[in-house]
Amino acid sequence: MSPFIAELIGTMLMILLGDGVVANVVLKDTKGNNGGWIVITTAWGLAVFVGVVVAGPYSGAHLNPAVTIALAIAGKFAWANVVPYIIAQFAGACMGAFLVWIMYYDHFKRTNDPGSILAVFCTGPAVRNYVSNIASEVIGAFVLLFTIFYIAGAEITPAKTPIGLGSIGAIPVALLVWVIGLSLGGTTGYAINPARDLGPRFMHMILPIKGKGTSDWAYAWIPVIAPLVGASIAAILYLSIK
Repeated sequence: MSPFIAELIGTMLMILLGDGVVANVVLKDTKGNNGGWIVITTAWGLAVFVGVVVAGPYSGAHLNPAVTIALAIAGKFAWANVVPYIIAQFAGACMGAFLVWIMYYDHFKRTNDPGSILAVFCTGPAVRNYVSNIASEVIGAFVLLFTIFYIAGAEITPAKTPIGLGSIGAIPVALLVWVIGLSLGGTTGYAINPARDLGPRFMHMILPIKGKGTSDWAYAWIPVIAPLVGASIAAILYLSIK
């Protein structure tokens, strides 16, 4: 499998399972309706596990433009490969969101709340305060990337990226995403991944979902820019103290 295809499929699976659990919890008449935050955060951690296990041996399983850019800043990933990886991640995120729509098609039709429909695809703030929302996403992405550097430890080399560790490396990364969701996710829904938010948000905009409402593009730049800032800070700090 080529690295491009690995990133595409890994991200697709992550979004299918991650957005899928949100659909199961918030859409009307599902078996998991009102399952709550613990269900969502647990499944998102496991969704990352699945994506990393599948893509890890072939691409290092970045699955996140913030990871790709942080590795490039740290000198652990070639800048020439950054754009192809990010394209694959966004394409995979769109594909995963499309599959969630297919999977929960009947439940989207039964759900009348536009906010719940949007929540399946992308994040949004619990309290809309852009300064605080930016800070939340910067901090969440910083914790993600800074910890990933130390999870990988000596394995971080130009030839082996931090989460290219197969199922063994996937376990601590999944736990990391889980605890970020439990501890830091209550403010913005912890996008911490530009592709995870922007790709599905785009699909929300174009898919023919009855009563879906706006895609909230006024907020959409925050879960794109802020995670990149947090990841970059993590990479710079790691380089300065390692």
